[in-house]
Amino acid sequence: MSALQVQRVDYLNAHDAQALVFLLDAYAQDPMGGGEALQAEAAARLCADLSRIPSAASFIAWLDDKPIGLINCFEGYSTFKARPLLNVHDIAVLEGHRGQGVGHALLQAAESHARSRGCCKLTLEVLSGNAPAMQSYKRFGFEQYELDPAAGQAQFMQKWL
Repeated sequence: MSALQVQRVDYLNAHDAQALVFLLDAYAQDPMGGGEALQAEAAARLCADLSRIPSAASFIAWLDDKPIGLINCFEGYSTFKARPLLNVHDIAVLEGHRGQGVGHALLQAAESHARSRGCCKLTLEVLSGNAPAMQSYKRFGFEQYELDPAAGQAQFMQKWL
């Protein structure tokens, strides 16, 4: 058996693009990803779109030349620190490989990338019912965001357009 390898995605490389779409679709079909497959039109243009976003960075975990995990990140900006930040938008590990350090390796790749870009922090959102992911993120050093305990913790919200 070969060792786990985490490599940055080249969005315009067909092999990388196929692996990214495969992993993201598996995540989308998981209950924690919404339980529905990616729409064909979105899957077809995803990597070309990502290649045009300078702040995008994705990494794939490979085991025995098979893609088993994915992390998609986008650089943002912390106005309080006046420095960039890196947001983990997606992190997914195929079901048969969870609990084996794959997510940790993907987060390490994201952190290394963030540090190389001078980022002040990593951010992510997680569903409150996803206890295994929450524990994994806490072990990695993430904590819930609050500025003042009296004001409470930040809540992630969305509005579809």
